[in-house]
Amino acid sequence: MAGLGRVALEGCMDKREAMTTVGGMFKRILILLGAALMGFVACVGSMRMAGSWSLFPNRDLDRSSAYIKEVMKTVNENYVDPKASGFDDLARLAMHGMVDSLDPHSQYLESKDNAELEEDLDGEYGGIGVEVEMHKGAFSVINPIPGSPGEKAGIQLGDEIVTIDGKAVEHGGTMDHVVDELRGKPHTHVRIGLVRPSNGRHLDLDLVREVIKVISVRGTHVIDGTTTGYIQITEFSDHTGEQFDDALNDLLKRGIDSLVIDLRNNPGGLIDAAVEVAEPFFRKGELIVYTLGRKPEDREDYLSETEGDPLQLPVAVLINGDSASAAEIVTGALKDSGRAVIVGERSYGKGSVQTIFKLKNGEGLRLTTAHYFTPSGTKINGRGITPQVEVVMTTEEDRKIERQTSRPDVTDPAEFKERFEFEPIEDRQLDTAVDVLKAARAFSR
Repeated sequence: MAGLGRVALEGCMDKREAMTTVGGMFKRILILLGAALMGFVACVGSMRMAGSWSLFPNRDLDRSSAYIKEVMKTVNENYVDPKASGFDDLARLAMHGMVDSLDPHSQYLESKDNAELEEDLDGEYGGIGVEVEMHKGAFSVINPIPGSPGEKAGIQLGDEIVTIDGKAVEHGGTMDHVVDELRGKPHTHVRIGLVRPSNGRHLDLDLVREVIKVISVRGTHVIDGTTTGYIQITEFSDHTGEQFDDALNDLLKRGIDSLVIDLRNNPGGLIDAAVEVAEPFFRKGELIVYTLGRKPEDREDYLSETEGDPLQLPVAVLINGDSASAAEIVTGALKDSGRAVIVGERSYGKGSVQTIFKLKNGEGLRLTTAHYFTPSGTKINGRGITPQVEVVMTTEEDRKIERQTSRPDVTDPAEFKERFEFEPIEDRQLDTAVDVLKAARAFSR
């Protein structure tokens, strides 16, 4: 009996424990459901707050894109001229407005513009290798580039281009049109009709275009009556560093003891080309320029990689209000390091870096992504480089000097006046640079 009672009692306790266990489980389930509900509410609230704080940038992008799409749809459906309001045209206009308005140097590039920019930066193009100017409505050759198809075919300085591929060149037409017709893909043919004014002879030439390297280093010579060398750099492209080294070595072989680097009216170009031009004057590892982007960690230093000792001779750099970008990199580096005296007028102040982003269909973006600084930390953008020796020229003087330096081949004053309708003028900035270098040589002795 006792055993049976014990068994019955233990059985009754098991049942109560089971009921207690079921009740506890139910309670825990309710707690978990409540916690989940609170978590969901908190998550929704956080997402709304995040949206208001722009923690999800794609939401801003989606909202703005939807708005642009709405405006394009409205214009497409309601503008008076349906041919001018197709979606492709409107998209291109929108991209121009979006990028071109950021700053003076950012730009949305349609395919033709993008191709031309690549040619400029590469320092190469497909063509026959002649430089042309318009004189009294006619298009005359001013420089057949040595080794080019034009030079090999016998084209001479002064020859007038009268036909291209059988079509008459319009008297007084645009230079851009003539250049576009002469250029083309390498290994393609172009027929040129010429008149040689010296004897009235007509020439018809069938030429094959080749890859032409742009000559950006010009006018290399020893200035008359001095031992000072002169080098003009008109832009900074892929081949500028190589061309500058060749010109500099040529002058050194001629025994120069000082140098003028003319960067007036130089709009700039590639940072790497500017560094290559400055390198001969710096020791290996010395800072030439650095750039800073949106973040401090975006800093990039450009150091000299020249082996051996830097060039030791007095240098003067000529600049004016149209010296910009890469020209200011060279000027700022030489000024900061004390390796050159700067003569002329304050430079343009274009100290920003543009990166080229490729888009579809040959199009691209030229977008400002950084600013550059001289070795001492001076920001050039919007400020420019101030010369140590200021020589101010009038706008008219600048125009005339630019023409004179671009045509050193016309040495006869009477011929120059007949061709360009003004007499050669004194280059006061160059004369001052020569005097400064003369004084520097005398002081060094």
